[in-house]
Amino acid sequence: MPTVIEPKIISGNSNLRLSQAIAKRMSLYRGMSVGLVDARVERFNDQEIFVEVFENVRGEDMFILQSTSNPANDNLMELLIMSDALRRSSAARITAVIPYFGYARQDRRTKARTPITAKLVANMIDEAGIERVLTMDLHAAQIQGFFDMPVDNLYASPIFALDVLNQFKDMSDVMVVSPDVGGVARARELAKRIGAPLSIVDKRREKAGEVAEMTVIGEVAGKRCIIVDDICDTAGTLCKAAEVLMGHGATEVHAYITHGVLSGPAVERITKSVMKTLVITDSIQATEAVTSAPNIRIVPTAPMFAQAILNIWNGTSVSSLFETDTLGPIYEGIL
Repeated sequence: MPTVIEPKIISGNSNLRLSQAIAKRMSLYRGMSVGLVDARVERFNDQEIFVEVFENVRGEDMFILQSTSNPANDNLMELLIMSDALRRSSAARITAVIPYFGYARQDRRTKARTPITAKLVANMIDEAGIERVLTMDLHAAQIQGFFDMPVDNLYASPIFALDVLNQFKDMSDVMVVSPDVGGVARARELAKRIGAPLSIVDKRREKAGEVAEMTVIGEVAGKRCIIVDDICDTAGTLCKAAEVLMGHGATEVHAYITHGVLSGPAVERITKSVMKTLVITDSIQATEAVTSAPNIRIVPTAPMFAQAILNIWNGTSVSSLFETDTLGPIYEGIL
């Protein structure tokens, strides 16, 4: 048993760039080298996942870094199998750091004979031996209650607020827009942080993924509008909301989205849309198409996640990272 239990991080394949950035920031914060645990996460020819940890982790405080993004099932299984490997190697505690928690959109039964998959995934994580979850911007806050373990849900809004204040300078004509009624609380949080008014785009769906009608609630004429949401998948709704806002007299439309799923035609739609910029975090590893898009910009989450991991390890407050006074110095010179 080590005299001093150090935080050790191990990464799956879903977002290695973010994992390496978190390790680098932790090294900077601690003044000593923090690297990823040496391991291999590979596949047999039939795509079964195999995990082997090459370092001793007995009695260690382990943090598994893995987003359950596309391919969601493969990345989820990697997370579960890595946890099983660490548990059987006598790790003292296992925390899953899941920057993007997949299946979160299936958090309730919208129709008869449909699953609540977010709860199923929570049960699987619990059974794998994970004792704590650290994530960012869960699609619905009640998902925390699906787990029988502590869940720390970080928010991107403090990071976005710092970026908005840095990019926009003059805030007199800025308006925050929620793309639907369900996202009002998230948009209100950003609006409060930057001192801007709030508007809503109310949408009516005929079926999943297809918007029939949009109505703007609030006066957006002459405003630079910032759409705020947690997930952008195919970007159809986002681009249509931007068009509706411009049609109601907005001078510019920008969007701040936590998780850039950006599947299918999303990048092409965004590139051709009336949106001036789309800002996403690196919770999902960006494709080459995303990084090369002229109007998509990525803000880093590694500084926040690195500090949150260290706070969990040493038993200090994670919610302190929601405050600008705490987060500002961490992001100084980055945004």
